[in-house]
Amino acid sequence: MSELSTPTPDPTLAGPRYSSSLGAMIFASRWLQAPLYLGLIIAQVVYVWQFLKELWHLLVGGFTGVHTTEDPVTHAVVEHAFGAEEIMLAVLGLVDVVMISNLLIMVIVGGYETFVSRMRLDGHPDQPEWLSHVNANVLKTKLAMSIIGISSVHLLRTFIESSSGRITGEIMLWQTVIHLAFVVSALALAWIDRMSLTAHQRAANAAAAH
Repeated sequence: MSELSTPTPDPTLAGPRYSSSLGAMIFASRWLQAPLYLGLIIAQVVYVWQFLKELWHLLVGGFTGVHTTEDPVTHAVVEHAFGAEEIMLAVLGLVDVVMISNLLIMVIVGGYETFVSRMRLDGHPDQPEWLSHVNANVLKTKLAMSIIGISSVHLLRTFIESSSGRITGEIMLWQTVIHLAFVVSALALAWIDRMSLTAHQRAANAAAAH
């Protein structure tokens, strides 16, 4: 009677099994980004607190006509008149905080959806319209447009403050140059994104826009 031979394992099967395990581990490493988005949520809380502080200063200064600040050297309380220009600057400061907060939300939601995990918000009444077709290129373009909006608010504040002599012409010039650089960068990103799309993708995007 012949002895039963034990089957020898196929060495070619270890390679795909090892490669699959390594690929699964690399793919699971995307969750390392989750604490980063949690940190941005904490930054969002800080901006909410900053908004409430600036809103309180606006209310007090708007109704009393006086704004009190502390001198950084002597720590003495100094009173300033709170007129129309100061109200406009305070409102622009609130708008600035809101726009940066919107930028944070865009990075948190869009980045998590694109690089970490799907949120599965299909059919949710509060789902952002842009989230249904977000990708890395769309996210970069939207972020660039948001940065242009924030830079525009800063530039407007600079122009208003220049009337009081607190801002020099050189600072205004450099801020204008930086703002134009942001505009050119956003146009370049949008152009590169458009050039990378196929004809079918362009038609789909046009249909979704209508």
